Order: sequence, then structure tokens, then C-alpha cells
Amino acid sequence: MMQVFRASSFGALWPASQTLWRREIVRFLRQRGRVVGALGTPLVFWVLVGAGLRDSFQISAASRPMSYLEFSYPGAIAAILLFTAIFSTISVIDDRHAGFLQGVLVSPAPRAAIALGKILGATTLAVGQALLFLLLAPLAGIKLGAASVVATIGAMCLSGFAVTGLGFAIAWRMESTQGFHAIMNLVLMPMLVLSGAFFPPSGSATWLRWIMSANPMTYSVSLFRHTLYLDADLARLSHGVSAWGALLATAAFAIVTFVVSIRTVTRHRTKALQ
Repeated sequence: MMQVFRASSFGALWPASQTLWRREIVRFLRQRGRVVGALGTPLVFWVLVGAGLRDSFQISAASRPMSYLEFSYPGAIAAILLFTAIFSTISVIDDRHAGFLQGVLVSPAPRAAIALGKILGATTLAVGQALLFLLLAPLAGIKLGAASVVATIGAMCLSGFAVTGLGFAIAWRMESTQGFHAIMNLVLMPMLVLSGAFFPPSGSATWLRWIMSANPMTYSVSLFRHTLYLDADLARLSHGVSAWGALLATAAFAIVTFVVSIRTVTRHRTKALQ
């Protein structure tokens, strides 16, 4: 990674990244139907499952009862970020088929700029759609203050960057959208389900808790639980992870996926040109 950054100064990195970032936003504005898939699916799931488990789900946190709609709300935010990452990083495959990606690769643009621009664009779209969902917090019984909103937006940006980086690294290696969807369903969906988003880790089997502890999405969901409530005692629901622990783990996940994305672009450049 250090060799990549030594080969290009920030002055060369940022203009190329900004151009690709802006291109992702413009493309999205011309394909607004993507909102239905990325925002609609988690929203419908959250409402229907929450209504179905309303009377059978009983848990308390912060010294008060909590409905399933409220409990699963942070997980729904994570799901929106995850679904948006899946839909947005498909553009890598589309760009290859259209010839745009080949043109970018033979240009003087630094390889890190390609990864950064695409990931920032998809992250912006993911956070934008998650912000729309954040408006529904009162329906879940969550009262947000200004500090909670700011902290949650920051957590969204960090988590969105991390999962988008993972999606980008996988998409760069894929040759078809069908294969990409298959890999995404195999990798990202278990990451979401085993993150404590839809059931508390404390009530799971021991072997399952170990898997959840190794799952980076567990710490993203825990981070959302902390930022939405800030001063509430949510140790039982956040896998015993403190707010700072969740923040550091999510930041580490974001750094790792970004480094992997840069190395993927550098090492698999020949395949992308085909």
C-alpha cells in the first residue's frame, strides 16, 4: 500500500477520486429506481418482521422494555448500508463491460484513486439512503437528540465505507453480475444475520457467539446501538462491546477493506482490462 501512495501524491490522487465519486452520484440520480431495492427491502423486512414478533419478543434494555421494532432498528440501518453496497458496487462490473473501466486504468490516474472514488461514491449513496431511514426512528420508539444524530451519521459513514470497500474488492474480481450476487448472498447476508442485528447475542449458543465475535458487522451494529442511545446501558444487546471498542473495530474494518481494495486494483489490473 505504501508503494502505491509513494507513486502518487495527494494532488494527483484527489482530482481523479473526486471525478469518480461525482460520477457515481450522477449515475444514481439517473437511476433512482435503485432506491427501491436498497432501501425498500430492509424497510419492508423491518416492518413485517417487527409486526410479526411484536408480542412474542420480550427484552429489556436501559431499564425499560424494548419492542422488536426498536431492537432491530440499528440492524435495519446496517442492512440498508449493506444492500446499498451490493447494488452500488455492481457498477464496477458494468463499467468493465461498457469499456469505461479500461479507459480509467490506462489513464495516469493513480490506482488508489480508482478504489477511493468508487468507494466514496457508493458510501455517499448508502449513507444518504440510511439517513432517510433515520427519520423513522420515532416510529421505533427511539428519541434522537442532536448529539445522537451526529454520532449516528458518523457511524454510518464509517460502516458504509467498510462494507462498500468489501463489495468493491469482490466486484473487481467478478466477470458477471450473476456471479457477484451469488458471492454477495454467500458472504454478506450471513455477516448481517450473525451480527446481532435481529437477535441478541447473549441468547445465542456458545459457538454462535464466537462466530459473531469474529464478525466485523457485529461491531458496526453495536456502534449504531451506542450512537442512537449514547448514555444508555446496552451491554446485553451490544455483545458486551463498549462504544469505543465498537468504534475501533469498525474503523479497523474500514481500513482493512480499503487496503484490500487498493491491492486488488493493482494486482488484478490485467484482468480488468480484458
